[in-house]
Amino acid sequence: MAADPSPNRFRELLLDDEPSLDEVMACVFGIQAHEVRTYETLLDYPESTVEELADQLDRDRSNVNRSLSTLREKGLASRRRRLLDSGGHVYQYTPTPRDEAADLMHETLEEWAEYVHDRIDEF
Repeated sequence: MAADPSPNRFRELLLDDEPSLDEVMACVFGIQAHEVRTYETLLDYPESTVEELADQLDRDRSNVNRSLSTLREKGLASRRRRLLDSGGHVYQYTPTPRDEAADLMHETLEEWAEYVHDRIDEF
């Protein structure tokens, strides 16, 4: 996994007296607020399709699809293909459970801190 937190976003996070979990998650994973919102909605509606999530989020399906792609890349969601009785298929998305997402945040932040420590050592 790449060390995602951007130094500017991390600096902003440190300056906030009480950053929200959403802000921490966005910083650590290098994702946008709407992607955090998509993840949180998916927690409430697991096994959702893009269309169902788009309705819940009141967002365009293509935007939700991009958010889901990002979440999958970061390990925060997975998808499975479900065959439809009428023919064809649909993808259903499942969030990574909160405890696993927290572990991923810890791992990502530790990798990033190690990267920063290496840069300091090179100084």
